[in-house]
Amino acid sequence: MSESGKKPHAIVISYPLQGHVIPGVHLAIKLASKGFTITYINTQYVHNQITTGDKTVNGQGDIFAEVRKRGLDIRYTTVCDGLPLDFDRSLNHDQFFASLLHVFSAHVEEAVKKILKSGPPVDCLIADTFFVWPGSLAKKYGLVYVSFWTEPALVFSLYYNLDVLRFNGHFGCIDLREDPVDYLPGVGPIEPKDLPSYVQEMYPTSVVHQIIFKAFKDAKQADFVLCNTVQELESGAIAALNKTKPFYAIGPIFPTGFTKSCVATSLWSESDCAHWLDTKPPGSVLYVSFGSYAHMKKNDLHEIANGILESQISFVWVLRPDIVSAEDQNPLPDGFRAASGERGMIIPWCCQITVLNHPAIGGSLTHCGWNSILESIWCGVPLLCFPLLTDQFTNRKLVVDDWKIGMNLCDRVLVTSGEVSRKVKCLMSNKSDELKKGIKRMKDQMEKALGKDGSSEKNLDQCIAELTATIEKKKGSVAGG
Repeated sequence: MSESGKKPHAIVISYPLQGHVIPGVHLAIKLASKGFTITYINTQYVHNQITTGDKTVNGQGDIFAEVRKRGLDIRYTTVCDGLPLDFDRSLNHDQFFASLLHVFSAHVEEAVKKILKSGPPVDCLIADTFFVWPGSLAKKYGLVYVSFWTEPALVFSLYYNLDVLRFNGHFGCIDLREDPVDYLPGVGPIEPKDLPSYVQEMYPTSVVHQIIFKAFKDAKQADFVLCNTVQELESGAIAALNKTKPFYAIGPIFPTGFTKSCVATSLWSESDCAHWLDTKPPGSVLYVSFGSYAHMKKNDLHEIANGILESQISFVWVLRPDIVSAEDQNPLPDGFRAASGERGMIIPWCCQITVLNHPAIGGSLTHCGWNSILESIWCGVPLLCFPLLTDQFTNRKLVVDDWKIGMNLCDRVLVTSGEVSRKVKCLMSNKSDELKKGIKRMKDQMEKALGKDGSSEKNLDQCIAELTATIEKKKGSVAGG
């Protein structure tokens, strides 16, 4: 509550990808539970996907309707992302991101103007760091700007220091250095292969590179940065970033009680595999998922599938129909489904936290998305890592090299079915006990961080106090001006 006695009013907007929507929605709920009025802006496409795929909200115009009944002041509106609803954003990756880069901000600004006119006075804008416009929009309308980073602090630091990496020859030049990066504040030596995929390229000219450059130039205007990580897990990177601007680790941002969210956030219909898992012994099932967005080579998929078969381990595989391409709707090897029989369950999508939390799950073969890593740690599930894109390579380094809670799927360039089988069996056997002990330690740190006197809870409260003070100061300067 501000000094004026009015609740601070924040506009919250998530990047329109599954891995960003989930923590963005739960950040909005968390802030509302702390006394904020929240107006959440969603894209019409994401809203349509969520409300079509979830029976609990099917046909409703507001995904926050249920939490509002519990007394939380969360308003909801949607905007166009610049493309038709039936446009295939996954198949047309570059056009989608070009629209987010060039067109989306105009639709957001129109929505912001309507909110400013019709709702209670707006105090701040909380927007995903990957947007290229929040700083200028906040400045234009006199709002405090909070940048929300949904990945590790280490990855934020690497993007934040792209100019330094370029100057030193580790990014964006023909003769890329092959020695470790060992000169960034708060960042230990990191091999070039462990940098985010977009930082490994010598010709950074894609639309995603344009977004990264502009987004982090914009992020330098932020008054505060909130990060979905834990202070104790990345203390060095966070301490260094705090010297540039207020940077708060407030993660992991989960639904209350780590249960299925009371707000629908899934862009696809979720299959229920609980009954099938109930028939399996504790710790006997491998969970396989390569995330919501990245694609993979068909040969790699076949080698992984054949390796899982060879391992004789039971599995639940979340397999998007477009994992290879939109044209190839049945990418698995011929006969795979029949050969796996009762030992395997293949589903298009699921509530991941529910599945990972099931006693039957003993390991996870993962693309190393940040949400997946945090959820796996919380559930005590060791990881077998096969990164595909962007931050996933750096996340793999944290999991395998730094925290020692997971294994690499393949140490060589090409994945083979024999190596997959061997690694899966190792992950699911007693040989992974050390990994499980490491995860137990990390889960304890996470639980402590989210406790009443924990670092994440203290950091959020401190950020809210400083944010409120900044809002009052801004109001005072406007009144006095």
